[in-house]
Amino acid sequence: MRLAHQWELIATNLPPDWVDVRLSLTAEQPAQLDRAAAVLGPLNPGRSGEALVLHVRRAGGAAGPEAVRRLFARLDADRVWCRLEQQEVTTAATLPAPAPRAPETLPPVAESFDAVLAGLPADWSDLLCELELESSDWLPRAALLCAPINPTRSRDTLGFVFRCARRGGYGVSPGMARRCFERLDAERITGSVRVLRSLSDTRPVATQGPVWYVGGKVL
Repeated sequence: MRLAHQWELIATNLPPDWVDVRLSLTAEQPAQLDRAAAVLGPLNPGRSGEALVLHVRRAGGAAGPEAVRRLFARLDADRVWCRLEQQEVTTAATLPAPAPRAPETLPPVAESFDAVLAGLPADWSDLLCELELESSDWLPRAALLCAPINPTRSRDTLGFVFRCARRGGYGVSPGMARRCFERLDAERITGSVRVLRSLSDTRPVATQGPVWYVGGKVL
């Protein structure tokens, strides 16, 4: 069965209140998996063994149902035969309730970042961080002002995930990240920064640094 038809069958049987569905994709010819990953690049697929792991989001956009159908149709047209399997479905009923926000005003974003760094071990080298904003109205402008940190839209919060590296390799330098956050403060865009993952004293050999593999995705 063609890949686009497999997706239509899965989509037809999803719960009425589905929000996100995780899929795994395997190629009939393993050598074609790289081609499938290239075509599905807009979905940011992760790789798990001989399979690709990807998410489709009902809200639309680059990972929305119609965009995904078009990408699958491209693989069908290229005769890259694959098998698609549903792994996990998130529904509106299973989404966690938003955490209550304290009524006090948040500190400037740059100060939030300073506080995060101050709490780290002295030998920290690589961070996976999250910038959470107070309003969805600020997402496009914040993405532009923070372009040097290479922000990736967070799946779980109203904000972005980014990497920070103190010595070199993948990730923005702490100084450049702080300058981006000062731009947010200058335009009264409020939010906070937190560390999701951290490594200390890494010493890459013939690489650009560590790779974060979170939730089936390489970040």
